Amino acid sequence: EVQLVESGGGLVHAGGSLTLSCAASGLTFDDYTIGWFRQAPGKEREGVSCISSSDGRTYYADSVKGRFTISWDNAKNTVYLQMNSLKPEDTAVYYCAAALYGSVIEWGKYGMNYWGKGTLVTVSS
Repeated sequence: EVQLVESGGGLVHAGGSLTLSCAASGLTFDDYTIGWFRQAPGKEREGVSCISSSDGRTYYADSVKGRFTISWDNAKNTVYLQMNSLKPEDTAVYYCAAALYGSVIEWGKYGMNYWGKGTLVTVSS
């Protein structure tokens, strides 16, 4: 059984930082593109960032470029999202997702094979 378990969400002041973790189990890490989506109340879900563990290529949405950094620890089958300079508009539920042989550059434009349950990030002004 494939599981994606997010952790690290919480409440932070604007300008602060948080690191989200996504622990993946039950899948062959190298075969998947894994990353993050977010959904704020009343807004559409947005593909935030992803990484291909097979070649290290990454993708970032324009809204987070330069502030967020995605990485992975292959030994732990865990993907991290380091979020710096957080803004109130970053407030959302963040979901980890995995796509089998998913396109990095097209992240968010196709269906995912697996989803986590989400972790809430709240940025206060």
